[in-house]
Amino acid sequence: MRPATARETRPAVSPEALIRPEVLAMAAYHVADARGMVKLDAMENPYRLPESLRAEVAKLAAEAALNRYPDPGGAELKRRLRAVMGVPEDMGLMLGNGSDEIIQVLTLALAQPGAVVMSVEPSFVMYRMLAVAAGLQYVGVPLRPDFTLDGDALLAAIERHRPALLWLAYPNNPTGNLFDRGQLERVLDAAPGVVVIDEAYHAFAGTSFLPELGRRPNLLVMRTLSKLGLAGLRLGFLAGPAAWLDEFDKLRLPYNVNVLTQRICEAVLAHADVLDAQARALIEARGELSAALAAMPGVTVFPSAANFLLFRVAGAPAVFEGLKARGVLIKNLSGGHPLLADCLRVTVSSPEENRAFLDALQATR
Repeated sequence: MRPATARETRPAVSPEALIRPEVLAMAAYHVADARGMVKLDAMENPYRLPESLRAEVAKLAAEAALNRYPDPGGAELKRRLRAVMGVPEDMGLMLGNGSDEIIQVLTLALAQPGAVVMSVEPSFVMYRMLAVAAGLQYVGVPLRPDFTLDGDALLAAIERHRPALLWLAYPNNPTGNLFDRGQLERVLDAAPGVVVIDEAYHAFAGTSFLPELGRRPNLLVMRTLSKLGLAGLRLGFLAGPAAWLDEFDKLRLPYNVNVLTQRICEAVLAHADVLDAQARALIEARGELSAALAAMPGVTVFPSAANFLLFRVAGAPAVFEGLKARGVLIKNLSGGHPLLADCLRVTVSSPEENRAFLDALQATR
C-alpha cells in the first residue's frame, strides 16, 4: 500500500475555522434574477440615452486605450462633476466604483478598536453590512412608525455611543422620505465623528447638503450616478474637506474607476440636460403612480422624494409573489425590519412599465 503523503494526512482547513464568525453569519447581498421581467426592484432609470449620445458613447468606447490603465485619480471626470453637480472648488472629491466602494473605504478607514458606525433604521443595508464586515459595532436607531426621523432618540444614541461614522440617507432608502432638515442640522452639530449625507436620489429630491460643505468640518456628501441612468457604469463620488478625503483616498484601490466609466461619464455629463429631463419625467410619473396606488383599497403609499415608492398592503409577501408570477419584479421588504411589515417597494418607471405594474397589482388582490 502506498504510504499517505503529508497533504493527505493533514486535516482539511474549513472556512468555518478561519473566517470571522460575524462574516459567517452574514448573508450575501441578494440580487434577484430579473430575466424576462418588468424590472422595478432596483431604482434604475428606465430610459436609455438618445441615439446621438449613444453613438458618441460607442465612438469613445471604440477609441479607448483598453490596453492602458485609466487615470488613477480621474482628474478630467472630477472637473466635469464639479461643474455639473456644483461641488465647491475648495472641497476634496474622491471617486468610487459606485457608492458601495466609498462606504467600504470610509468604514475601513475608521475601523479602530471599539469604534461605532451608526445610522437610522430601516435604511440602506450596506451601512450595516460593511460595518459588520470590518469588525465594527453597528448601532441602528429606529425611525418613527411613519418613517420620520426621531431626532431626540438619534441625539441620545449619539451621546451614548459617540459614533465615529454616521450615515444618513437623504432621501432615505427604502422609505423614500426626506428627513427634517432642521433635525439633521442638530445631528450634525452634535455628532463627534464624521457624518455622511448620502444623496443617491438627489436628482428627484430638489434639495441637497452640498452647499453646506465646509461650514461643518465633519460633514461629507456622497452621491452616485446610478439613479440618473448610468447604473451600469458604477460611478459614485464623495465630496468634503480635503483633510478627510486625502486620508480616505489612501484606502481607495488603484485604478478603481475604469477607463470606459471615466470617458463615458464625462461625455454624458456634458449633456446633463438629458439626464435632468429624464429625472423630471420620473418625478411627474412618481406623482401619478403614487396617486394610483393611493386610490386602491387597502393600499397605503408613503411620501417619496426619490424615484421609488414604498407602500403597505396586507399579505405583502403573497402580493410580491403574485406580481412575479405576472412578470413584474419589485422589492419585498416585509420581514426585513419590524417597521417594514407588509411593505413593498416599487421603482418609478416609464408609463408603460408603471401601467404593467398597476395592472398586475390589481390582478393579485
